[in-house]
This record gives sequence, C-alpha cells and structure tokens, in this order.
Amino acid sequence: MRMGEGGRAAVVGALLAVVTVLAACGGPGAGSAPPSPSPVAGTVGGPFGGPSAADAVPGGVSVFTPVAASVLAAPIPVPATDGRVHLAYELQVTNILTLPATVNAVEVLGDGRSLLRLEGDALSAWAKPLGGDPGNRQLQGGQGGLIWLDVSLAPTDPVPARLEHRIDVAFAQPSPPLVPATLTEPVAAATVDRTPPARISPPLIGSGWVDGDSCCVLGAHRGAVSPIDGQLWAPERFAIDYVRADASGRMMTGPPTDIASYPYVGSDVLAVADGPVVGLVSDLPQQPPGVNPNGLTLQRYGGNHVVQDTGGGHYAFYAHLATGNPLNLAMGQQLRRGQVIGKLGNSGNTSAPHLHFHVMDRTDPLAANGLPFVPFAIGREGAGPRTNVSPLILDVMGYPPAP
Repeated sequence: MRMGEGGRAAVVGALLAVVTVLAACGGPGAGSAPPSPSPVAGTVGGPFGGPSAADAVPGGVSVFTPVAASVLAAPIPVPATDGRVHLAYELQVTNILTLPATVNAVEVLGDGRSLLRLEGDALSAWAKPLGGDPGNRQLQGGQGGLIWLDVSLAPTDPVPARLEHRIDVAFAQPSPPLVPATLTEPVAAATVDRTPPARISPPLIGSGWVDGDSCCVLGAHRGAVSPIDGQLWAPERFAIDYVRADASGRMMTGPPTDIASYPYVGSDVLAVADGPVVGLVSDLPQQPPGVNPNGLTLQRYGGNHVVQDTGGGHYAFYAHLATGNPLNLAMGQQLRRGQVIGKLGNSGNTSAPHLHFHVMDRTDPLAANGLPFVPFAIGREGAGPRTNVSPLILDVMGYPPAP
C-alpha cells in the first residue's frame, strides 16, 4: 500500500539509514564499455550504397551524431501504485570524438509525441559517465555514459509502440560544419516491448513490508548496471529490498549492529509462482548488520539465495536468505506458489537484514536484465487491495497469503 502521510513521516527517518546501508545490495556497479564505432556522414543510402536509417523517413538525410546512443534493453510498460504506467530503461551514450562533449538535454518521443524532456540539473540527477561521478553530464573524448529514464504515462495515455530520442549536445571546441557549438541529435530508436509484466504472488505475507529501494528513482538498484561477460546488464531495474516496519514505524528495536534488533529476521520467504529451482546457494554465513562485506565473488553477491524458473522467460531471484537449507531444497526441485523456500536473513552483499527480490530474463542474478512484475494483491492503507500494480519505492505493503 502507499504510505499515509503520518506513517511516511514515522518511517522515513529510519528508512534513510536503512536505505543507505542497503545500497551495498546492488551489483558491482556500472563499468566501462568500448566506444561505439564512429558514424559516417553521408547522404541517403549510406557510404557503401546500402540502406541507412534515413531511408525510413521520406526525404530523410543522414546526420552526423558524434555522441552515439542506444537503449540498453527495450522498455516494458508496467502499471504502478501511483496510478501511472512506467517505462523504466537506460540510454547508453558514447562520445566518439577526442574532445569533451556535454549532454544538455534528452527528450523522449513516443510515436512522434513528446513524453519526457530532461535538461540541465534535472538531467544531471539521472546521468553518470562510465568511470566517473554521478550527476555529471560531460563526456570526455571517447568516454561513454548512462542516462536512466522513467517515462511516466497517465492510465488513459496510449502506450507508444516506438520510442525515439533527441539529445542536445554542446562542444567546447566546435569544428563546423559537422561539429557545431551545439547540436540536436536524433538517436536510439527503440521498439517498446509489450510483453505483459510477470504476474506473481508476493514473496512475503503480512503487513508493514516497506519497499526500501526500487523503481523508479535512481537508487542503488536502478543504478546497478554492471559489465559482465562482455556487455552491460541492468538486472535490478525493478528489484525491491523488503524491510518491515511495526505500527510505530520502527524497523529495529535495539542496536543497529545486532541482528536480533530486527524482528522480521527469520520471516518466511515464499515462492511467488510454480516452477523449478535453477539456482541455489545456502551455505554462506550471516553478515553482522552495519558491516559492508569485502572480497565477495560475483557468485556470492546474492548471499544465500534461490533462483526459480517461473515460466515465460521469467526467473525469480530471492537473495540474502538466512544460512542453511532447512527445507532441503535441491536443484531442479519443483516449487509451488506460496511454498516456504527459506528465511529472511542478512547474507552476501548486504549490511542490513532484508529480502532482495527481483525478476529477470536469465538465470544469472547479475548477468541478466530486470523485468517488471506485479503482485496479485497489495493491501493499501484506508482502502481495499489493489491488484496487478508494481510497488514503488517507500510503499508500505500488506500481503495476503497466496491465492
């Protein structure tokens, strides 16, 4: 459920500390990627007589785009608890010149209409050069970067079939006519993926479950774009860190460094759908709260965890579980929706107890792209349950047992 104003005020203070330590839950972070090949200026038909992108537009002319761009993965629309439909995705940009370029604005167009425009400081909040600091819109020569986008549509707005992007770029040392002082570039056309979000049961039951970090702000999860197996992945695009607040908005009842201070540790974690176990780790130790773990391999980032094939190209990832395998799960074992698969704990890349949950398109929790999901029902303060909507960051949810 969405948090009421009184409840939000009570919880936010504690959440600030919890979300800060939960930042360690994210993947290894954005890495560098090789520069894209230099585009070639030319006329319709391209330099070798083959078709060019301009051929798709009557009377179109190819243009020089010294800051190249592409969409990391096709966005999938998902309805959320704010009553809007979100398309959350990433734009990868690369300055192919030897001199710096500054991205001053990004505009997203859907089927020809403007859906979102970010510029100046508003854009800086969603931008990061690869190997650089967040909030920086300048790309050095040959440097790439990422721009995180959240296109938010009213429920009555049509979801576009195709997205296009325009970026306004400034060059400190222009070289007309190909590189003027400022340039608006058409880049990164992409088809919207109309695959329905995974429809699942909640991984927990009961009230007071707080969405400590998830879509669609740029937090630890949205920002966790990692270079693995030769490409960039965004597995945690829609991931949730679940913590639990009591009626007073408290998530701990004692010293933050004592795992016993978190009363929700040991809560049952439930299978969100039917399907077999395709990934399993259960022998890693619990982390003491407040300590950032060091020296983890990629395979240990999720701590004790379960990966489940839930069908339709969707894989559920339940991470940071308590040590041990009391239910004797095994690879290939068929799970049933609502079945207890483990206990909430604090293992792996985490410094505060929580359940990390996300849905992805591959079995590897980090070398995958995150997919949206909608729980069957979310209890809402002062109202009936809502169905088939995705939680957003700082939502407080009450989950009934699986149907």
